Amino acid sequence: MQSEALNSSAVAARSLLFSPLRYGATVARTRTWVPAMVPWRASEEGFVTPEILDWYGRLADGQPGVLVVEATGIRDVPSGPLLRIGADRFLPGLRSLAERVRERSSGRTRLFIQLIDFLAIRRRPERSKYLERFLLIREGHRGALERLRPGLRGLDEPGIRQALQQLSDEELRGVLTEREREDLERGYRERVTDTHLAHVRELPSVLPTLFAEAAARAREAGFDGAELHYAHAYTMASFLSRLNTRTDGYGSTPEGRVRLPLEVLHAARARVGHDWTLGCRLLGDEVIEGGSRLDDACHAAVALARGGIDFISVSKGGKFEDARDPKVGEAIYPYTGPSGLECMPTAKLDERGPHGRNLHLSRGIREALRAAGLSTPVGGAGGIDRFELAESALRTGACDFVAAARQSLADPDWWRKLELGRESEVRRCRFTNYCEGLDQKHKQVTCQLWDRDFTQSDPHRDSIARSSDGKRRLVPPPWR
Repeated sequence: MQSEALNSSAVAARSLLFSPLRYGATVARTRTWVPAMVPWRASEEGFVTPEILDWYGRLADGQPGVLVVEATGIRDVPSGPLLRIGADRFLPGLRSLAERVRERSSGRTRLFIQLIDFLAIRRRPERSKYLERFLLIREGHRGALERLRPGLRGLDEPGIRQALQQLSDEELRGVLTEREREDLERGYRERVTDTHLAHVRELPSVLPTLFAEAAARAREAGFDGAELHYAHAYTMASFLSRLNTRTDGYGSTPEGRVRLPLEVLHAARARVGHDWTLGCRLLGDEVIEGGSRLDDACHAAVALARGGIDFISVSKGGKFEDARDPKVGEAIYPYTGPSGLECMPTAKLDERGPHGRNLHLSRGIREALRAAGLSTPVGGAGGIDRFELAESALRTGACDFVAAARQSLADPDWWRKLELGRESEVRRCRFTNYCEGLDQKHKQVTCQLWDRDFTQSDPHRDSIARSSDGKRRLVPPPWR
């Protein structure tokens, strides 16, 4: 069976992997899926660029059943080279992106776009700058200083700041609150529980409209559907988290935590109708202390499915809470701690390795949905890089569709190669997270298996698009 699976298009033709699947109003030709990956190729203003068109065109060459465009910001605010959809001026570029994918996939790939909201985050400051400019001086600082230095009494604010500068790191940690220490050592980061901030307190009244407007623009631009980003370290996932202790009806209980995600879904559905696909990316496990686990994910998934979600794509981890401390001048990155490694497991993580590592999560969510009488498709992911593993996941009920990010980056043609019975030609991901290291630095994401390949017999090799440092090619070589 294994040799036939590797080398026979007939096996692919009768497989579940290459059979159709309906996602609400959309029917995909196969159950193959390229999930959202941020390649850092948009303009600084969030517009589609020629490099973005080349990137998604190249992924479309492999003719996956579904291709999900990167996390795309729903607010009309600066966010660096990340795609945005928060205003109508982004529509022409997004429309050209949808057209490019249809052209390059010969109309065989359905195109969704991932919609994201995120709260403010700042780079880790220099110690002196933090104490001079960012720390809000409180009476608690004055009292702690007077206990440490009895001679320092009656200081004004500039005097307190100067005295704090003279403390050792250990003494300073004793003076600062836990949140202030984190702002100093990890950089300032807003949470959904910061309800003392008006804009955070008002998120439940603001986000449903923003997501709904973004979904409507995506439909106008020609996408087949949208994936609401309810995963990882971002706003909506934070509302779903057990760490969400809001007491305004949007946290603290399972029903409260899923309330805003449901309201966002309903608002978006009201704008786009039932003849357009709306799904979500959801964490099966946050993998952080005190965070949500599979039973929480199952509760949320059942609520969302009852609310009319068209698919649930399952991920894992990728949180700020356990990320390693950033260097001074850098922002914290949510894929550097244990939860990040579970989100993108490497070949050297442990004896289990990355292959199919997270399929138990999609299986658990799918079983909860089916037990509730719900048929919502569930996607599985995590180290899937070969036909046998993907097909087994489908046949054993671990998922209804199979998502592969890093393997699709390593070889965008791999789905097509499998379908043609040419798996032996697949360029296999090494799961070293070379690509993740580039993403962490907000550099254009490429793969070590092809980004230095300028030697193949291509008459246009001298005009191959290169990274900003000139050393790496930006898209994989064509499959010949």
